Amino acid sequence: MDWLESHTTPMSALTQSGKGALLMRGVLARISQTKDGKPAAANTANRKRMVLNNAMEYAIEIGVLPLNPLKTVKWTKPRTLAMVDPRVVININQARRFLAAVEAHSERGRRMKAFFACMYFAALRPEEVVDLRECHLISLPEDDWGEMRLTNAEPRAGSRWTNSGKVRERRELKHRAHGETRSVPVHPELGSLLREHIRQFGTGPGGCIFIGPRGGLMTDRAYLKVFHEARAKAFTEAEANSPLMAVPYALRHAAVSTWLNAGVPAPQVAEWAGHSVAVLHRVYAKCVHGQDKEAMRRIWDATRS
Repeated sequence: MDWLESHTTPMSALTQSGKGALLMRGVLARISQTKDGKPAAANTANRKRMVLNNAMEYAIEIGVLPLNPLKTVKWTKPRTLAMVDPRVVININQARRFLAAVEAHSERGRRMKAFFACMYFAALRPEEVVDLRECHLISLPEDDWGEMRLTNAEPRAGSRWTNSGKVRERRELKHRAHGETRSVPVHPELGSLLREHIRQFGTGPGGCIFIGPRGGLMTDRAYLKVFHEARAKAFTEAEANSPLMAVPYALRHAAVSTWLNAGVPAPQVAEWAGHSVAVLHRVYAKCVHGQDKEAMRRIWDATRS
């Protein structure tokens, strides 16, 4: 405690003329670096800056500071990648090759075929697939579209950050209020995979559809291992060495891109995917193929004499 008292800068120093701004600039420079002094990722720097700003605002709220010293420093926010790279998006043939490789991988892989299919055909987030339960499957008709209604997700936060002490904690859907649900159409191919999965493996505690061989929830370590090994088997050497579907989340990107390219109205896609329309247009702007040619055709027609 003595060391902390002698080596900690008092909060009052942050508002001193000629000193406060320099201190804050030094703090901003430090949070923009990794431990070894290299530039940190843009998302990391921006997140730390947001946390720092919240701390300063709280200091004002409790009367420790008269104003926010961050406002006195001109800081350029690092740019982050906001749009999905079209190079990560797979097509239906590549998706089927991948799912076949997952099934052929192992006993665990057979349990994960429908798991990954939910991301590709229904645009579910990994934490939404983990929480998928039999009661969420409203209808799974043969040779026709079905419906699922999502109610919760189980994001991975780490055992130190959950109330239960488990690595995952059940909570409301992302960007949704507590108790709000989201309906998603079930592609006939996905419906067939889900029916077969339930018939073959049954369900776990609480009706969970995707469980491990010992009855527990799918873990990140388990499905990531199968994902990367199946990807290497399913793709050609050129595909495997490219950014194509480098992470499981790219399956969701492929689903949303497919819906948009099929001409489904953006508000409907946003509703199914759990996005706002504005975010949908910003994130997937480069993944909607064909619109550039149509735009150029219209310009050509408008400018021809």
